[in-house]
Amino acid sequence: MAAAFTALRVLLGLFFSLTGALKVSDWLSADLHRHMASEFVRFAKVFPLKELGFVPEPGRYLVAVGWVEVTAGLLLAFGPQLLQEISNFILSVVMIGAIYTLLALQEPLAMCAPATLSLGLLLLLNIRGYPAAPRPKFE
Repeated sequence: MAAAFTALRVLLGLFFSLTGALKVSDWLSADLHRHMASEFVRFAKVFPLKELGFVPEPGRYLVAVGWVEVTAGLLLAFGPQLLQEISNFILSVVMIGAIYTLLALQEPLAMCAPATLSLGLLLLLNIRGYPAAPRPKFE
């Protein structure tokens, strides 16, 4: 079972790294990068901290989310356990933000499916995917 969780962690980490790379640069797919840039114009309008007066510039918002996904994805896939757990938390927050954003834009529920599935897999890893800390032996 540990091998299955390790494989899931690595695949999920690589998935986030790839999607982050698509946001950061157009070298993988110029069309997808342009599409994401246009979507982040919409996403910035419903940014969760907008009520507090913080509205991000869409281009910087896209790059910031991209770098968070690339970094956290690589750490989730290949980092030490503590950084894997921190990355899992950060990516979970990003997915909650993605779900909130899509719901705030009144997108169809089917559009939330990828983010919801990713969040579910991250939560599964968080609950079951890391070995328990060793208990001290008392003699």
